Amino acid sequence: MRDYFVRRLLLIPPTLIGVTLIVFVITRFVPGGPLERAIMEAQMASMGQGGGSGNSGSSISGEGPGLSEDQLEELKRYYGFDKPAVVAYFHWLGNLVQGDLGVSTRYQDSVWSQITQRFPISIFYGVTTLILTYSICIPLGVLKALKHRTFLDTSSSIIVFCGYAIPGYALGSLLLLFFSVQLGWFPMGGFTSIYFEDLTFWEKIRDVLNHAFLPLICYMIGSFAVTTLLMKNHLMDNMAADYMRTAVAKGLSFKSAVFKHALRNSMIPIATTFGQNITLVLTGSFLIETIFDIDGIGLLGISAVFDRDYPVVMGIVFLSSLLLLLGNVISDALVAVVDPRIRFK
Repeated sequence: MRDYFVRRLLLIPPTLIGVTLIVFVITRFVPGGPLERAIMEAQMASMGQGGGSGNSGSSISGEGPGLSEDQLEELKRYYGFDKPAVVAYFHWLGNLVQGDLGVSTRYQDSVWSQITQRFPISIFYGVTTLILTYSICIPLGVLKALKHRTFLDTSSSIIVFCGYAIPGYALGSLLLLFFSVQLGWFPMGGFTSIYFEDLTFWEKIRDVLNHAFLPLICYMIGSFAVTTLLMKNHLMDNMAADYMRTAVAKGLSFKSAVFKHALRNSMIPIATTFGQNITLVLTGSFLIETIFDIDGIGLLGISAVFDRDYPVVMGIVFLSSLLLLLGNVISDALVAVVDPRIRFK
């Protein structure tokens, strides 16, 4: 088993290189990048100053004022477009190995600094979502399996399916409209209030929880139904297995057989999905953070895409891909812990 996990870990670097190389090449050919934007801003500024009467022969634009060839080459060097895509990628990769993710073209600050500033917010929502999801969904799935086709099972299934049918970002808009605009129970967005520093310790905790209540509902709604029904269905399958009847025939109570045997086997599919859910710890949800104006890594990522801030895009792609790959390895390890019969070779 040790050799298996060593091989999985050794596969992470080439996988990261493949993912980041594809994204990097795409960013080089997407129109509207920082170079085009700088050229457009320079042309608009020149037109506003009446620069159209100058010498158009030194302009890179066929129409109206523009930048000279020397200015264009300087911009290409500044934004890293003076090299072929593959050469520029390996230059970026070399800096990455040294811990340098580049400089944001929007904020004129290091990408790593922009990401680390938002780490606490993203980790708070990600870890809280994971804890709440598994601590609620697993017991609820067990209860639904034991109370199958009862009023509790039916009513909870209706609520779960209704929640699953509504995307998290759409639910967020509805929650804001009702609880924040109409009732005024919760703030419209943000992570804390503007007067947060003036509050006492317990008032700060209350303020954070007050801001986090609605977003956490939206974060949980997507995986809530999947995890609950996954737990219930697999537990019911295991309760109907032959080894359960054998355990009961040997004198073990049905409840003890469920919790000592069937429950552990039913945790295997839950463990396999952990690697996918762990990406919430870092990336969160772009749309949910946008709706609630949460200044986390998700909002930073979608803003970077719209602003063509490619260094930030590459930094977030790298970190989220790394976390997903590590999460898959952790999922395999959890499967081996839950089911001792599994041996990876």
